[in-house]
Amino acid sequence: MDTTTITKEDLIEALNEDLAHEYQAVLMYTSYAAMASGIHRPILKTFFEDEIPEELAHAQFLADKITALGGTPTTDPAPLTLADDTDSMLRQVMAAESETIERYVKHRRAAESYGDFGLAAELDDIIRDETQHKEETEKLLRTLDT
Repeated sequence: MDTTTITKEDLIEALNEDLAHEYQAVLMYTSYAAMASGIHRPILKTFFEDEIPEELAHAQFLADKITALGGTPTTDPAPLTLADDTDSMLRQVMAAESETIERYVKHRRAAESYGDFGLAAELDDIIRDETQHKEETEKLLRTLDT
């Protein structure tokens, strides 16, 4: 997406991409909360469950913004392949959070280029949230690796 000539349609498309990934995150965290096993299950189950409300709030914000711009929110999540062991689950979460941050930074620039500074500010908040998710996952991985 060329951020120098952003149209409303471009912005709606970008936000729908983000919305599909938020749905994916809800599905991933919900599944992993149920699938976590072993000695670390109590910690991991809580960790995964605690992420769900925040991802849902991001999804609701995005759906509201898409409709405010005149678009229709997607109902399709981004594709998801679940991992089957704890280490792989956390590594998949790390990768997803890293990709999410990159995508939101790109779309934040697009929002600013379009002139929607309120959206850019909201995306800054989501970038902060996703960065915190990534950092907490990194800490868990370090703890589980020792």
